[in-house]
Amino acid sequence: MRAASSVLELGDYSHGYHFPDESVYRTRAGLDEGVVSAISERKGEPEWMRQYRLRALGAFRKKSMPSWGADLSGIDFDTLCYYASPMDAQGRSWDDVPASIKETFERIGIPEAERKFLAGVGAQYDSEMVYHSIKEDLSRQGVVFTDPETAVREHPDLVRKYFGTVIPYLDNKFAALNSAVWSGGSFVYVPKGVRVDVPLQAYFRINARSFGQFERTLIIADEGSFVHYIEGCTAPVYATESLHSAVVEIIALPGSRVRYTTIQNWSGDVYNLVTKRAAVHRDAVVEWVDGNIGSKRTMKYPSVYLVGEGARGEILSIAFAGKGQEQDTGGKAVHAASHTSSVITAKSISKGGGIATYRGLVKVEAGLRDVRSRVVCDALLLDSASSTNTYPTMEIESDEVSIEHEARVSRIGEDQLFYLRSRGMSEAEASFMIVSGFLDPLVKQLPMEYAVELNRLIELEMEGSVG
Repeated sequence: MRAASSVLELGDYSHGYHFPDESVYRTRAGLDEGVVSAISERKGEPEWMRQYRLRALGAFRKKSMPSWGADLSGIDFDTLCYYASPMDAQGRSWDDVPASIKETFERIGIPEAERKFLAGVGAQYDSEMVYHSIKEDLSRQGVVFTDPETAVREHPDLVRKYFGTVIPYLDNKFAALNSAVWSGGSFVYVPKGVRVDVPLQAYFRINARSFGQFERTLIIADEGSFVHYIEGCTAPVYATESLHSAVVEIIALPGSRVRYTTIQNWSGDVYNLVTKRAAVHRDAVVEWVDGNIGSKRTMKYPSVYLVGEGARGEILSIAFAGKGQEQDTGGKAVHAASHTSSVITAKSISKGGGIATYRGLVKVEAGLRDVRSRVVCDALLLDSASSTNTYPTMEIESDEVSIEHEARVSRIGEDQLFYLRSRGMSEAEASFMIVSGFLDPLVKQLPMEYAVELNRLIELEMEGSVG
């Protein structure tokens, strides 16, 4: 029997529906050693992981909240639930998933997308991956695409070698929090020389109220391999806030290439505070394509640490800040080896009083040669009530470098609107066309299905934005 969903006044947000919370297990509100140990015990983890979690909890307590960036004063750590399991065991097939959860992901289009063009799919609901699959031909080549809990059991040597090496729990308060209570996410290993030419996808859904989702993603691309990983995110609309605080670590070993694409569409009551970082070794390439739509507050800066000669990193970030939203996004490139290059392109759109901020870092360590970096920040304001900020940081300790930075802020001009309207367009259609052209560099980086979805989301966000 189909469960009844509950829909609030959602406005333009199309994924704000939710189902009754039918978790089979959940921890009490608040966070202490008992909650952390309960999560670890529920997962049947080895002692080394439980101790790792407890050390991270200690670091979380000691570290202060960020004194910069978006306003996070509304987060109440004592009222959040840090773990909720929607089912006792992960589904081996889509038919094993409970009806309400299955309907959630069918509305989003996950099963259809899997059938059409994806190499593998993971679907997370609250704290756990409820479904995971990968094409048999990739498994035969040694590709691993699973949840990190399974990886801890079945690939312990790989997990212990790389887990927490790119983002240690001492890195920042929210990385420490994730390290203490992480649950779900993705573990990807691509063997030497293997190309995963069709994307792997994971989708993360928050359903519970006053909830914290803390998935952990670890991607290891061995020498000469290639993989494209895509993630999407949504949540219901509630009157209370939820927290999404993920950690993503990428290890791109010599000669490999990793592309990581995010299209997030959180509801306006979610704090989205994510740490994403890649270690890029000799002649390897990492590309971040990062789309941020929705949420109450976002702080996210995908980073590349170029640790081997010939390494390259590219970050393309888009942020759309609407009413009541603050998007604090950007990217970081740290050059720790000679003959490395990086490009950071950040585009933001603000409407209805939204605040969009670019915050970035380019760092070149001492004694390096032939280092190149380019940063471009473009901001588009749709009305006089909205605002944009740019905070670029350059720490250059070598002389043989080429560093560029440019920033532009513009508004939709009356002359542009007049020209397009004279060609028969309505004002809304003309505005959407201008915004689409502004976002074209990002859209071109996406598979066709995701480009269509992003354009649809932007169109929804644009409704009522003129004037």
